[in-house]
Amino acid sequence: MGVCKSAYPFVGNVIFMDDRTSNGDNRSISVRDRRFCIRYPFAADVVVLDLETGSRTEGVTSDLSMGGMFVCTSKPLPSNTRVRVTLTRKDQKMEALAMVRIVKPRVGMGVEFLDVEQPHYDVLSRWVEQLTKSR
Repeated sequence: MGVCKSAYPFVGNVIFMDDRTSNGDNRSISVRDRRFCIRYPFAADVVVLDLETGSRTEGVTSDLSMGGMFVCTSKPLPSNTRVRVTLTRKDQKMEALAMVRIVKPRVGMGVEFLDVEQPHYDVLSRWVEQLTKSR
């Protein structure tokens, strides 16, 4: 999540949905409430490789941020699976080590980026910058 804060220093002022809507009951904070980065609608082809078993699944992103994405796929991997994701859009490619954080059966999975190396970080930054400008 440091990726987000270093790329967007203003993100420190995020108000979690739970802070605004709860009446003191913090039993369950959803993944959406814990996000540090704003997600933007974004479509790219994705290959997700399970680093432990070697199995792979393919899909399409529905949204993207500096901290993660949602992958629409009929075969999501289990929660807490460490993966390598490869996103392809037009002639650009981005890779990252990531972790599956939320699974919606037959719909897809939310993935958090753990490590994005150069030059892939530059591609991700460019994509998100373009998305912020197009809003």
